[in-house]
Amino acid sequence: MSANVYHEFTWRGMVYDGTEGVEDVLAREKVTAYIGFDPSAASLHVGSLLPMMALARLQHFGHSPIAIVGGGTGLIGDPSGKAQERALMTREQVEQNLQGIRAQLASVLDFDASPNPARIVNNADWLCQLDMMTFLRDVGKNFTVNYMLAKESVNRRLEQEDGISFTEFSYLLLQAYDFLTLYDRYGCTLQMGGSDQWGNITAGCDLIRKTRGGKAHGLVLPLVTSASGVKFGKTEAGTIWLDPELTKPYDFYQFFLNTDDRDVVTYLKYFTFLDRDAIRDLEASVAAAPEKREAQRALAREVTRLVHGRNEAVRVERDAQTRQKGARGSSVVEYLQAVDAVEVDVPSDGISVVRLALEAGLESSSSATIRLIEQGGLYLNDERVTSRHMVVKREQAIHGSIFELRKGKGVRLVVRVKKTN
Repeated sequence: MSANVYHEFTWRGMVYDGTEGVEDVLAREKVTAYIGFDPSAASLHVGSLLPMMALARLQHFGHSPIAIVGGGTGLIGDPSGKAQERALMTREQVEQNLQGIRAQLASVLDFDASPNPARIVNNADWLCQLDMMTFLRDVGKNFTVNYMLAKESVNRRLEQEDGISFTEFSYLLLQAYDFLTLYDRYGCTLQMGGSDQWGNITAGCDLIRKTRGGKAHGLVLPLVTSASGVKFGKTEAGTIWLDPELTKPYDFYQFFLNTDDRDVVTYLKYFTFLDRDAIRDLEASVAAAPEKREAQRALAREVTRLVHGRNEAVRVERDAQTRQKGARGSSVVEYLQAVDAVEVDVPSDGISVVRLALEAGLESSSSATIRLIEQGGLYLNDERVTSRHMVVKREQAIHGSIFELRKGKGVRLVVRVKKTN
């Protein structure tokens, strides 16, 4: 095990930048640290896994993690990394989103640990009680407009045609006030986040120094992209959510199973608790026998277990293995028992691939299905469909009774040929 959590972050590639002295502080002290999570959707997505794991690793090394669920700042919207201002949500929408997010954070954080239990707090508890005059006097007076304009998140938006509203311009001050509040209430001296949060984090450090004479630190994580340059978690089928109602655990597992060889070791370091030796062995397997995809299976298993639990991880891994065996000619009985399938009537003279996809529920309209085919994103039994006019015959089915439809690398559906009397 690494000597301290900063070393752990470093070998896992999780340090993008940090304030001066943060490494020494993490080596000699037990700190309280926080990360904010955006409640703009009903669920977190896989892009939230890296900050979640950062808090969990801190806790494992004896530090005290705080997750802020931004019920207050979520009413405003963070301009960082955004080209346009987001639509404002109601308090009711934000509160509804908070419920599922709390449960997802609990999958990696221990709220009963002693002596360093994790906490989840909602910044609406103090931001929504703050009157404007107090905010302007106690917070606003500590920042010049020049200071705020120099921040990348603000500066980038000023280059856009629509500029930035005063609402989003004030976001930096609200997040700085969050840090000050946690400093006062819990002795929190470290804020972490994505690299796009650097300006917001250092503003909080400055506010603590100016108003309390205290020393606070920031540490930012890299923004995760694939080797091909695609933003992590974005697929042809859409966002990969942590909520099993929004992304089925099987599709969640498949997302990680389909990781590119160039990315899998990085993701093992980011998103699992596997140690150096285990990851080193899996890295060697990628070089020696990439076709076995041992590293990808380990990644998919570990992350699915982390997010959805051990039982669900075992189930979906068995499901995936059974589907693979079924495609290779193993017992069709085993295959059908293990997989939930949609029944579709396939006439003796066949069915158009567009109609098959529609009746299976893979797409909601013919035009969407045709567009998917034209974009090269529809697969039948792991073979890309190249023509919208393709007719699917019963004899093409696995063991004469099963088709597997796939949308990009994410969504898979098993279609069973409906029995006729």
